Amino acid sequence: MNKQNWIPTKVKDVAKIVSGATPKTGIEENWGGDIPWLTPKDLSDNPAPYTSHGSRFLTEQGFNSCSTHMLPKGTVLLTSRAPVGYVSVAANDICTNQGFKSLVLEDGQIPEFWYYLLSANTETLLNYSGGSTFKELSKRSLEQIEFLIPLLRNSARS
Repeated sequence: MNKQNWIPTKVKDVAKIVSGATPKTGIEENWGGDIPWLTPKDLSDNPAPYTSHGSRFLTEQGFNSCSTHMLPKGTVLLTSRAPVGYVSVAANDICTNQGFKSLVLEDGQIPEFWYYLLSANTETLLNYSGGSTFKELSKRSLEQIEFLIPLLRNSARS
């Protein structure tokens, strides 16, 4: 592939970074619904290019009780701690816990491209992570990471 038309691009220029959250686990009414909810452990137990759900599901009450977000199909799910760097693409609408910094891509960006790009750059992600007890990739740090990506034909950058 000719990389002549590839340009350095910060993650924040092609994606909105969205964090997740966890409802109170001791409240039974938060759990067992039909809203898919994902943790980094789910991705470590079942690594795959596409993910439709984790091992637990939220109820509407659980979803509304915390600051998690419903992420659209095609969102690039990236673990930001415990550990940094597991990647998958949302196969359907899904929400995550706080161990994710997910990329809701701009129109025209290809989730599979970002899946492979991020998967191949775990060391870069770790280098941008901070923390002494365990590594964590912050939203601000992820937004600033710059990758060389192809210039898309109908892009606003052209």
